[in-house]
Amino acid sequence: MSIIGWILLGLIAGAIARAILPGKQPGGILVTLLTGILGALLGGWIASAAFGIDVNDAFFDPATWGFAILGGLIVTFVWGVVARRIGD
Repeated sequence: MSIIGWILLGLIAGAIARAILPGKQPGGILVTLLTGILGALLGGWIASAAFGIDVNDAFFDPATWGFAILGGLIVTFVWGVVARRIGD
């Protein structure tokens, strides 16, 4: 999968991750998109480093989507914690 595929996947995964996390998250749509892209990259790295899964096979592979959403959740959660601490 190309970098364009990962960016597209990240945009969608970021929106899904933001919908899954409860409460109000800081930032707007741009922050959601950026955390989604970073989360997809993080999820892909976790899948290959920790589990030996090659997530670069196909765009519609369930493992690719699962790890992208998991990475999006992690990055969105960390961003929420950091942004709240900075705002306090």
